[in-house]
Formats: sequence, structure tokens, C-alpha cells
Amino acid sequence: MPPDHRVYQIGEAMPRSDALGKATGAEKFSIDTYGNDLLWAGVKRGGVPHARIRGIDIQAAQTTPGVRAVLTARDVNGTNRQGVIRKDQPVLADDRVRHCGDAVALVVAESSAALEAALDRIVLDLDPLEAIFDPEAALRDDAPLIHPDHAGGNTLFHATIQNGDPQQALSDCDAVVEGCFDLPRQAHAFLETENGWALADDEGRLDITVSTQTPFRDRLEVAEALGLAVDRIRIRAPFCGGAFGGKDGITVQSLLALAALSCPGRPVKMWWRREESFLAGVKRHPARLYYRLGADRDGTLKAVSARIYLDTGPYDHLGGVVAALGLEHAGGPYRIPHADLAVWAAYTNNPVSGAFRGFGVPQVAAAMESMMDMVAAKLRICPLALRRKNALVRGDRCPAGVTRQGSVGLLECLKTLEAHPLWKEREHWKASAGPNTMRGTGIACISHGMGYGPTVPDSATAGIRLMDDGRFEVMAGVVDMGQGNAAAYLQMAGDILSQPPGHLIPVLPDTDKTFPSGSSSASRTTFTYGNALIGAARALKERIFARAADALMVSDTSALILVPGAVRHLATGREITLSRLGMFLNPAERFATYHYRAPVSGEAPHPDGNLRLHGFPHSIFSHAAHLVRVEVDALTGQVSVPEYLGVNDCGRILNPQNFSGQQEGAVVQGLGYALYEEVIADKGRMMTRDFTTYIIPTALDAPKIESVAVALAEEAGPFGLKGAGEIGIDIPLPAVANALFDACGVRLLKFPMTPERILTALVKKDAP
Repeated sequence: MPPDHRVYQIGEAMPRSDALGKATGAEKFSIDTYGNDLLWAGVKRGGVPHARIRGIDIQAAQTTPGVRAVLTARDVNGTNRQGVIRKDQPVLADDRVRHCGDAVALVVAESSAALEAALDRIVLDLDPLEAIFDPEAALRDDAPLIHPDHAGGNTLFHATIQNGDPQQALSDCDAVVEGCFDLPRQAHAFLETENGWALADDEGRLDITVSTQTPFRDRLEVAEALGLAVDRIRIRAPFCGGAFGGKDGITVQSLLALAALSCPGRPVKMWWRREESFLAGVKRHPARLYYRLGADRDGTLKAVSARIYLDTGPYDHLGGVVAALGLEHAGGPYRIPHADLAVWAAYTNNPVSGAFRGFGVPQVAAAMESMMDMVAAKLRICPLALRRKNALVRGDRCPAGVTRQGSVGLLECLKTLEAHPLWKEREHWKASAGPNTMRGTGIACISHGMGYGPTVPDSATAGIRLMDDGRFEVMAGVVDMGQGNAAAYLQMAGDILSQPPGHLIPVLPDTDKTFPSGSSSASRTTFTYGNALIGAARALKERIFARAADALMVSDTSALILVPGAVRHLATGREITLSRLGMFLNPAERFATYHYRAPVSGEAPHPDGNLRLHGFPHSIFSHAAHLVRVEVDALTGQVSVPEYLGVNDCGRILNPQNFSGQQEGAVVQGLGYALYEEVIADKGRMMTRDFTTYIIPTALDAPKIESVAVALAEEAGPFGLKGAGEIGIDIPLPAVANALFDACGVRLLKFPMTPERILTALVKKDAP
């Protein structure tokens, strides 16, 4: 059957609808938007980690040939503050510079050359202030304040969770292990750096095309920061050339809007080069974690203590939400009756930290899953058996006190992993290593909460329209940043309406054409928007059947079915095409919408309202158990990863091909976090400026990855699915750390596990 006539079906592996257009270059991204009479915009950045702004001399820049505008904070008419929870980041710095990448002045010019010349001629008069670069030191009473007006000092967010009597329980345990873990700053390394295009008409209405994860929220933030009416701003979000959380918040949007308003009638483009993206874009939170874990001699986990410090940089940028999610997952997916968990997100003068795929869970998983193997080694228990013995099942409470509800497939994941040849044959594989090569196998487990939590509504509104030619438009206000959710939406609608790919047209996020549907984040897009789309598609289907029954002069709609391009009456075989049927429907009848709000946990395991505001607790969790094989070169400390197994409980799989792609990409990104990637800042100054010194895995570094789905349908999910976008990145790091220990007996607590660190540990281990 020709591909265009193959009707979409749920559960079938099908090519993504956007694949060909992206492969051929036909699909356009934000970065491809130009236009006639284009202006270029860019910013002068502070260049120092902390200083009071005494003056900004822009006269020389203003007289540079080709310059159309030079703007500072004085030209911002709104609050000049951006942020989701705490609005603390200026569009243009007004009173002080808080990190080297702070934007201080904005230039609009006829060419990129004129732009660069003008930026070089801006002179900043800065009074250096004492800076702080360590998150624990930032919390001391005598630390210099990043935001003197913040009542919490340098504490952006702090929360504790206690259950049982953890200190007494730890003292009573037969085995207690402890460790201090240091996790690095990680760059998103997306192909399409932060960029956008904007045009202000003569009446001041803004049209912005931008690479973002959050177009509707962006519109609200831009309006407030610049003092504009929300309905005067249109934001379009085409397919995003990668984001991974790095565009879950304002990047260029407010700057672009300000630039366009200064030059009405002319399009303005801002495009951060890679160096600027490293300097000013957000990164994964560096973390320091102090853990203690105790168990009885039979392997029953009894108590866990965790102290988690996150370096959020100088601005919130979802840092409190990252901290809250990390805290919720800090005890792992295990039954541990006694828990003492605490987290701090601290302001520093380091580069800005923010959302990154995993959202705080990879940091705590790195520590907790290493601790699990450390306990197993101390008790001489198989690490898989230890996890099976303590794995959460439905009805259990996790260490944070949250009851597991719905589908809980962690035990099934572990059983599947245990039966796999990579596990069963691990000792033989290890023993067959060649000269100067050490082999090891490691495992790790995780659960990952999905959605926004109990306070912020996790909702979406879907729209679907029958077009004049009999095709359907699917209107999605949630961004596809490369994960394939737009293709999944077409597959879902196509299954309900029995249509092939060529009969469904995606309408990408556009605040004038689509409906608010939340951010592309939190492993929630297909779950939340998918449920809305099912409601809309089914409503339109019923409407089509009612009108088709009239047209075919039949009384019973139960004998009607949709086929590609038509409605068929089974009893008589008669059909009416969808294009002809559209003539019987007025425009309102051809359009259906449905609003859906995701379920939330009814529990209140902790009385802290601020913790609840930041997303605690969650109600639906995906689960996974992963295995990795590593080979260590005894002479150089170099680690290679030949094979990787991911067993995931993400509910029913809608498209196995897309699911495998998601998991493989997440695993490789997680292996980069484990072995290579570290953004280095020295006293707040960015030392890692581009890909010459920031090493990410390539195709040659990627192992053979097998992705296995434990397909336990989630009752609340669309067609039974759960979130799958983040769980694959959560545990490659601890799995590799555990495999490294199995291979050569060294336990690293500082990451990434570079050859230098491994070789140093080997030398120390073998020293007399």
C-alpha cells in the first residue's frame, strides 16, 4: 500500500510526518526567518560576575554608521523583569550586573557588521562588587547578596521532607554508606541556538517568530516586562531545532520585541552565536549532594538522608521547580520508611542555571543509585536483588511520602532486565576482556513524575477542523522541539478518524491560531494535549456522522465508519466524501475543540505550601531499569560503552519507532553527562566557550542501544501512555558509575568520569 494511503494506527511503528521535510530542508525553523529590509539586533553584555552599574556610555555606538537604535533599561516601559515563579531577571540590567552574560544595552543596526562595531563602542562604567561562586558559601549569613531586596537572601528555594525517625533508624542499621557527590554544569548543545524574528507594525502590534518551548507563556512575560497589552503580541513557534529545556523560558523574546518597537515597520532578527549561547543561555544546575543510606543485613532499606545544594546562578529561571522535583525523587523508587531530605537552590554569580531534560532528577539519581550499589557491596548482595527487594509497587509510599498510584511497572522492568542476556552473561563477558582492558556491568533504576504537579493547572486545549478539501487541520499550541509530539498528534487523530498521513495537516503553535496548551516540558505534552485532542477528534467525528447520516438518508449512525477521505455506510456500501460533506456543515460545525486538565495528586504529604506551589507532589510516574556495559583502558582511563539496555515503563507505546528514537537520544545525552560534558566557569567567567572544549558524544561514541518497553497501560493516559521524554536521561550516569566500579573497583563521586579522573583513581587504588 502506498505510504500516503496507509491509515494511521495507534501502536504501529510509522515514520514521523515531519521527517522528510526536515531531511530535505523544506521545513523552516525560526532561524530560517529573514524578510526584506531586515535589521539585526544584539546586546552588550556585562562581562563581569558582579558589579554596580554607574553608567553606560552609548554616544559612540549611536553615531556608528548603520545603527538605528541603542537602548538601555531606561527605554523599557514595563517592569523590566522576567521569570516564571520569581520575576527577578531584567530584560536589560538596570542597577547591577549579576553574571558575565547579563544584557546591559541593546543595539539595532542595518547589518551584522554595523551591529558588532556599535557593541564594541559601548562603554560600561562598573563598580565591582564582591561575588559568590559556591552554593553552600552563598547561604552563609556573611555572603554578599545577589538580590538585596529578596527576603530569603541568597536562598532562592529551600524545602525539607521528613518521614519517620531517620537519624535513629540510621544508627540502628546493619550497614550505612555515605558519600558526597559533585555533578557538573551541562549545556543543552541544541543545533539551533537561541534566536528569533520580530516585526512591529505602525500601530505597535508585535509579530514574533521564535525558537521556544513556551509561546503562550512568553507572550505574557514579554507583555509584563515591556508594559504592553497581551493582545498586541503574536508569537509563532515553528518546529524547534532542539531545546531540551534550554528554551523553557525567555531568551531573546523581550529583547527582540524592544528592538522591533524601536524600529516599526522593519523586521528585526536576533541570533545568538554558539559562544553567546554558552555565555548567556541556561545550563543544567551544578549540584553537590551529601547522602547517607542504611539497610538491614538482609538488604531491607531502612533510612536515607540527603542534603542537596543546587547552584541556580543569579536568577530563578525555574530553579525552585527543579529543586522541588529533585527533592521529590531524592530517595529513589524504593520503600524507605525513614527519610530526611532537604534541598537548597542558591543564588550565585555563576552562569544562569535552568530547566534541562530530567529537571533535577538526574542529579539526585546519580547519587542515590550509586548509594544503592555501595550498600549492595557492603552487604555482599547482588545490586539487582537489592533493588527488586525494595522496589515500589502500587500503594507504596516513596521516601518523600507520595503514594504510587496508577500503573507502576518498576518490578516488571527489573524482571525484564534480569532475564536479558546482557545481565545473565555479564560475568562471562567480564572475564573475556583483552589485555589492559577491564570490563564491567552496571544497572540503575528510576521513577520520573510527569506534569506540573498540584497547583499550576496542567491543561491543554486542542482544535481540529475539517477543511474544504476533506483533509483535517490539527491545531496544537504546544511546541515540537524535536521529540516528535506533532507527529504523534497526527497519528492519534488519524487513528480516531481513520485517515492516512496525507489527510492530516499540523498547525504549529501560534498565539493567534492555536490555543494555550502549556509548555513543551515535564514529560507532559503528549499526555495532556493528547487527551485534549482525543476529545476534540471524537466530538468532530460524531458531528460528521450526524451530518453524513442526513446526507445518506440513514437513521442509524452506528453503521457509519470513516475511511480515507469519506464516510461509508456499511449496510449499503454507499459513501459520501468528506469534501462534499463539508458543504453541508457551516464553518462552526466543521471545527471542534476540547479542553483537558491532567489529574493531580490528592495527597498533602507535606504542609509546606511553597513546596506545593513548586510542583510537589506528582501523581503519575514512569519507571525504568537500565543496564550498561563499559570497557576501561587500564593505561589511559578511557571508557567506552559498547552496549546499553533500557527497560522502560512509559505506558502504552503509540509509535515504537518514535519511542525508541526518544530513548536512544536521551541515553546518549545521559552518557555525555556521565563521561564527557562539563561547562566550566572560573570565578563566574565562562571558560567553556564553544564545542572545541565542550565535548559531546558523537555517533562513534554511541553504543548499541536496545530499548524495551514494559507496556503497562496508564488508565488516565491517552490510549494508555505516560511520559517518555525525560526518563531515558535520568540514569545513564549512575549506571556507568556502577559499571566502572564493577570493572575496576573505583568509585567516583565527582563527575563527569573523565579519563583523568579515572586514571587518578586507579593509581590511588593501586598505590601501596
